[in-house]
Amino acid sequence: MTQAKTGDTLHLHYKGTLDDGTVFDSSEGRDPITFELGAGQIIPGLEAGVDGMEVGEKRTVRVEAAEAYGEHDPTQMQAVPLENVPDHIPTEPGTQLQMQTQDGQAVTVMVADKTEDELILDANHPLAGKALIFDVELVAIA
Repeated sequence: MTQAKTGDTLHLHYKGTLDDGTVFDSSEGRDPITFELGAGQIIPGLEAGVDGMEVGEKRTVRVEAAEAYGEHDPTQMQAVPLENVPDHIPTEPGTQLQMQTQDGQAVTVMVADKTEDELILDANHPLAGKALIFDVELVAIA
């Protein structure tokens, strides 16, 4: 059988979970993801984990944080005085907000914490610092 190699277009069904079993993403009920192997279109650890698979093969791939969305970076945390936050902006921890950088770039941040006088915002990817476990099935190679 043909093995997946760099330059091939792969069609892959997957379920992504965290160490505690929480599912963070899945292709269940949807079309498989399609990507070119070696083109950097998916996280590096998953790309390496599917290299060499054959059509119909199923595999579990564990991807450590460094090969997924990186380690949690404390420099991506920012405290904002509550007095600078408009009243209509939700401030509950866990809320995702869109902000603009000084150069006009849109950035998604999460409210990490709220104190009496500050809002702590986190611009890290929500999966940063976490190992990811993927159950994958190679559906097709094009």
